[in-house]
Amino acid sequence: TLQNLSQTPVLRELLKEAKMPGTTVKIESPELFMEPQLIKLDQPGPLTLAMYQFLTEMQEAKKGVVTPKELFTQVCKKAIRFKGYQQQDSHELLRYLLDGMRAEE
Repeated sequence: TLQNLSQTPVLRELLKEAKMPGTTVKIESPELFMEPQLIKLDQPGPLTLAMYQFLTEMQEAKKGVVTPKELFTQVCKKAIRFKGYQQQDSHELLRYLLDGMRAEE
């Protein structure tokens, strides 16, 4: 799941912009009848910052192994069920990760 997210250019760019508080982001819809939306971003929360840091590390070519320790810590704070290193479904991680980042907006 995290490898797939790391290969999503729109997400990486949005998180890069979201890292800077007070940034205005233009979101365009693929449907022609919808106007583009301008959204002013506040200070990102710890989960969003950890996700940005993780995706940045994944993109660095010289890194061998990337461990999402801080991202995992932040996910566990939002969803206690991930503590203890029990096996979880990847779609559950994706849901809690994206919901947690959205809640920090």
